[in-house]
Amino acid sequence: MAKLGKRTRAAREAFAGKEALTVEDAVALIKSNANAKFDETVEIAMNLGVDPRHADQMVRGVVGLPNGTGKEVRVAVFARGPKAEEAQAAGADIVGAEDLMETIQGGTIEFDRCIATPDMMPIVGRLGKILGPRNLMPNPKVGTVTMDVKAAVEAAKGGEVQFKAEKAGVVHAGVGKASFDEAKLVENIRAFVGAVAKAKPTGAKGTYLKKISLASTMGPGVSVDVANASGE
Repeated sequence: MAKLGKRTRAAREAFAGKEALTVEDAVALIKSNANAKFDETVEIAMNLGVDPRHADQMVRGVVGLPNGTGKEVRVAVFARGPKAEEAQAAGADIVGAEDLMETIQGGTIEFDRCIATPDMMPIVGRLGKILGPRNLMPNPKVGTVTMDVKAAVEAAKGGEVQFKAEKAGVVHAGVGKASFDEAKLVENIRAFVGAVAKAKPTGAKGTYLKKISLASTMGPGVSVDVANASGE
């Protein structure tokens, strides 16, 4: 077994025996132990009482974090003509049509969010096997298939976060940076939990919000009291 470094040992000792904390206490603990040489991301994992293999239990949505993510989001837009110009003016990093499709098919994916106008979907649809597994496929349910590309690009750049339940019914997301003020992280976390709670699917039975954990990129995780996080 690899020997643990001094920083890792100290963090594990600080987290030992602590669970079901309030969001405020969890954030304070994570911030005080986020000592990496870069600004760590604060990540949330939510275990949900759903089986996403069933269509009526799929959880997906989008939420604008009130204090942003602290991350620079690279946005690609599939559009032509005036809509392509609108996307560029709004700050999109990559704009194209068939040329962008060919770039992606060639294995180059230099973006974190993909937006498309509805008329581009026949082209984008050919990329389903590439973009789908990366949660990058444009979807009207989360506002990434739209004629209002300006608003979509600005939202993506401004701290909007998409979420989607994985096979085990777990939702992951980054909700800010360790350098954020505690109050801003708490606000972001509660906004994210609230959005996932509102996205409860019709087929969900029993307990929906089962477990919530927080961690920084390099740090241990800590469980958060579900009622406290969701404001119940």
